[in-house]
Amino acid sequence: MPMRLRFTTALGALFLILALVASPAFAKSVIDFNPDLDFSKYKTFAYIGGVEHLTQQQVNPYLIRDTVHAAVAKALVERGLVEVGSQNNPDLVVRYRAESATQVNYSGDDMYGGYSAYTVDWWAWSYTLWMSSTTRDGSLMIDLIDTKRRGLAWRLYLQQKILNVDKMPEKITNEITEGFKSFPPTEKDKEEMRKEHAKHDKEKPPKDLQFQ
Repeated sequence: MPMRLRFTTALGALFLILALVASPAFAKSVIDFNPDLDFSKYKTFAYIGGVEHLTQQQVNPYLIRDTVHAAVAKALVERGLVEVGSQNNPDLVVRYRAESATQVNYSGDDMYGGYSAYTVDWWAWSYTLWMSSTTRDGSLMIDLIDTKRRGLAWRLYLQQKILNVDKMPEKITNEITEGFKSFPPTEKDKEEMRKEHAKHDKEKPPKDLQFQ
């Protein structure tokens, strides 16, 4: 291998590694709920699993299922609820939705000085080493559904960048534990949510302008 190509390969790989390591890990947590419900009436729950749309094969859906189950069950039991089978008429059922997406990012192809960027054919290989980075985004939505009303009672939505798949169970558990600190919602939480709902309803376009 020519010296210049070896140098390009090594330096390009270094830039790629630095880009992946330096990618900031962000976490987004959103909680929503029906403020008109009496959450004290919920005494039992059942875990019914969920749906996974995972584009990354290394993300184990069974691991996610079991991790979510353990974390949510622990949080609810600590709040006085009892886990039962779905055939035992639970007050709440727990359902989740997990998604992931992988995106390869490239720098812009500006026409510097009137010449092409030369990022195709032979030149593409070294270009992707130098100028690309991969980001993986994961999201998890956990629903607590009122079985008698057949309506959503409470929801936790989590989104974050996936930097280390091996640490996902620990991160998921920690995020669920943190999110469930807001369950059940307090009267103050309910009042604030009612204001949010009222604000949202006020900002809705007139019915004749909404899509049918």
